[in-house]
Amino acid sequence: MLSEVDLTQVILVENKICNQLLLKDMLFTQSLILAQGCPQYWPEEGMLRYGPIQVECMSCSMDCDVISRIFRICNLTRPQEGYLMVQQFQYLGWAAHREVPNSKRSFLKLILQVEKWQEECDEGEGRTIIHCLNGGGRSGVFCAISIVCEMIKRQNVVDVFHAVKTLRNSKPNMVETPEQYRFCYDVSLEYLESS
Repeated sequence: MLSEVDLTQVILVENKICNQLLLKDMLFTQSLILAQGCPQYWPEEGMLRYGPIQVECMSCSMDCDVISRIFRICNLTRPQEGYLMVQQFQYLGWAAHREVPNSKRSFLKLILQVEKWQEECDEGEGRTIIHCLNGGGRSGVFCAISIVCEMIKRQNVVDVFHAVKTLRNSKPNMVETPEQYRFCYDVSLEYLESS
């Protein structure tokens, strides 16, 4: 599991505008958000330091199942490099006990939000970091559906099997269960119907 310092260093490697997607098991209690099995690694407001890396929360907003935050990250040992702006999308619509999210439409909306941010930031040159608790199932579902939506836009082709197979060639636990695999098909159909 990545520590707070590890994750901020991964984000700083390319020193580019970045967005980050968090697909964790979340508990929602009034204004407190707790990631089960993983410590919160970002400041809700203000600034935090992780070794030489400073993370400042610039804004936070919530829209249905997505909390969107913008952070300014700076490596204090190399201030001449400036800072990095990071957009984080935290998806709350996937309960810990469920194989798939509660809503196809909500999950598709998340994918489209991330896609829009990618197009707007740095002429599409920004990097996207997607993570979940185990780095496979939930992240794999997001990646597979994103790939299929891109296929549909660019080639007018739907090939969920190919998208999942390509991901699994690099990491075998991407899209872990039959329910997740079916969800990829269902959201792809939702995307086709909404286009």
